[in-house]
Amino acid sequence: MNDTWRWVTDGGLETDLIFHQGADLPEFAAYPLLRTDDGRRLLRSYFEGYAGIAERAGAGLRLESPTWRANPDWGSLLGDDAAALDAVNRAAVEFLHGIADDWDDRVDGVAVVGMVGPRGDGYAAGSASSAEEAADYHAAQVVSFATAGVDEISALTLTDTREAMGVAWAAHSVGVPAVVSFTVETDGRLPDGTPLGEAIAAVDAERPPAYFMVNCAHPTHVLPALEPGGPWVDRIRGLRSNASTLTHAELDEADTLDEGDLDVLVPSHRTLEGRLPGLEIVGGCCGTDVRHVAALWGVPLT
Repeated sequence: MNDTWRWVTDGGLETDLIFHQGADLPEFAAYPLLRTDDGRRLLRSYFEGYAGIAERAGAGLRLESPTWRANPDWGSLLGDDAAALDAVNRAAVEFLHGIADDWDDRVDGVAVVGMVGPRGDGYAAGSASSAEEAADYHAAQVVSFATAGVDEISALTLTDTREAMGVAWAAHSVGVPAVVSFTVETDGRLPDGTPLGEAIAAVDAERPPAYFMVNCAHPTHVLPALEPGGPWVDRIRGLRSNASTLTHAELDEADTLDEGDLDVLVPSHRTLEGRLPGLEIVGGCCGTDVRHVAALWGVPLT
């Protein structure tokens, strides 16, 4: 663990709930769990596992809403119209504020973050034809988060610069800091082939977010993106790594969960940490759970 780290965030919410808790998440959507008492209990237990890690690490707790799929296209597949999505996005933030209140005196601060997911598939390029289209598409969810009182709006697993610019503009329009998190393939490039450094520079030139993160990629996949590096590397402040070294295509086709190997994940993450001087947010993504995040933070599970 680096002394500059500030925030513990969670791991692979959907993969953990599906494969370890037996949850039914149609279309990989966790937000419907907020509508039942059992679902809310499951989500609370999940997030409190990471709150415990933050407490043991003496760090802050970053709570990101389970709303990665709570946007119009994915919501429509689950029968949710604009009003239903507005209600559940607000409910997600209110739910996290409740957890924040319970843990605020046990951790070094709590941030409540509204999570935006890509319009399309998280592993495929081309979710938006323009930044303007993306801003318009994501505006309703961003407004719901702002109204409910989030500290930040974080867009995870983005695959192209146009959608990233659009989310940044939408968040700016409601006065909430935006966080853009790109995913990369095994060569360190975005799914559309754009080098990570070029993607960050392009978004910064159009509508700079507060900072950037990288998620849904193993550390060994992110490392090639940092060669040869440059000032843009300082803009990356968060990592949510996959447990598995498999490609996105292989993960898409897998019928079982690849939980990776901690003896590979942790050392490769340490190497990556050394290349990211601004890193202060550490959690996980697909295939990870409290075991992985605790190991990355160097604290016991209990």
